[in-house]
Amino acid sequence: MNKSELNIVWLKRDLRTLDHEALQKAEEEKIPFLIIYIFDSELINHPDTSNRHLRFIYNSLLDINLKLDSYNKSVNIFYGKSHEIFNSLIKQFRILNVYSYQESGTKLSWERDKKINTILSKNSINWLEFQRDGIIRGLKNRKNWNKNWHIQMHKKTIVNSFKKQSKIELRNDFEIPKDFLKTLKKQNNNRQPGGETYALKYLKSFLKSRFKNYIFDISKPEKSRTSCSRLSPYISWGNLSIRMVYQYLNTASSNKINKETKSINAMISRLHWHCHFIQKFEVDCSYETDFINKGFIKLKRIKNKKYITAWENGLTGFPLIDASIRAVKKTGWINFRMRAMLVSFFVHNLNQDWRDGVYFLARQFLDYEPGIHYPQFQMQAGTTGVNLIRIYNPIKNSIEHDPNGVFIKKWIPELNNIPIEFIHEPWKISEMESKFYNFNPGNDYPRPIVDLKKSSMLAKEKIWKHLKDPKVISEKKKIIRRHVNQS
Repeated sequence: MNKSELNIVWLKRDLRTLDHEALQKAEEEKIPFLIIYIFDSELINHPDTSNRHLRFIYNSLLDINLKLDSYNKSVNIFYGKSHEIFNSLIKQFRILNVYSYQESGTKLSWERDKKINTILSKNSINWLEFQRDGIIRGLKNRKNWNKNWHIQMHKKTIVNSFKKQSKIELRNDFEIPKDFLKTLKKQNNNRQPGGETYALKYLKSFLKSRFKNYIFDISKPEKSRTSCSRLSPYISWGNLSIRMVYQYLNTASSNKINKETKSINAMISRLHWHCHFIQKFEVDCSYETDFINKGFIKLKRIKNKKYITAWENGLTGFPLIDASIRAVKKTGWINFRMRAMLVSFFVHNLNQDWRDGVYFLARQFLDYEPGIHYPQFQMQAGTTGVNLIRIYNPIKNSIEHDPNGVFIKKWIPELNNIPIEFIHEPWKISEMESKFYNFNPGNDYPRPIVDLKKSSMLAKEKIWKHLKDPKVISEKKKIIRRHVNQS
């Protein structure tokens, strides 16, 4: 039986139709092509994945299909093990080329790709992977990395165009199970909707007016919800390319008056740091599970399930910590400072191993990006030996960034009735005042589960002492050579 010749575009974290090199390459070849996305059952069951991620992906795929419908094209969605799905496609078609973007994913996704590479090579199928967002595969050091990144950002974005093609008859032996499909279709209006269409709306609304207070509100948990770009999930899942966002911002910066360019330039700087951290993970994906500085393996912490449960449920007794946890669980987003504070508090004040909290937050973040999540987690946990040790004071941050308790009261209704002077430290309310305001500390809202001052002091002593360990120092030198930018 003669098999039809075709190419395949394999979508992963590049769920868009604009500035998409793989789709453009497939169109240029003038050979029929399938666009596929695989809900890989092995990756879905990994502890970093949650339904909010999967729904965002699914909505992004539906958005692509709306854009491609008039060209008689669509994303063919599969569920199962990626290598089995590719084997099935190889049996049905004579596949000439597979086009995709490189993915700086977890070790599990890397193992998946190695299996696919073996299958494709065995069947003499060419697999062309395009560079993603200035991230360089096989990089040995950071010499000229900044320069190369800026070159990539200034290259012209791809103007994708599509042509009609005849419908490809495909037998899908790996359809989405009904129960799983039901989960994907379940909507949650508390979170940002997925898809390129919404991504562009958020980008344009940011540049229209929201950007003006970006640098002033970036650390404020409530105001940042509108003043920040909120593009992170769209960038993480590839609804927008970094290059496209960079060029939008660059154009806007040149058109704004001086006092307005600071916020836009600050956002551009964030794009650079975004890629900087992903480059770290591309070079070493063990950030996910192992201490990047092997000298910290000896730094022991005692697992406390009560502390972990209190932290995960926003019941630590520290209002800003608890409000931040509750907000991210509900909406999938909090600003950077609150994220850093949550990790710092978990590791330093609760004295917990960073690995016991890393997957929980990965599942909450709608914008979960492995290349940022794990290096940042270790950086805030102080386990790199390179970065400044950051121990955030949740009371001080609360007073500075949520002085009137707007964010706290929004997410902790238990504290709605108490006056502002107690909102940051509700345990300090007097017995008489607690009766007057009908608030019982320890009953209506928990007292602090740790002594903040004492736990911070012990954490500083513990980690600063360990930084002098010879193994930590030798590992630090290796990390600097491998991961620190050298212009």
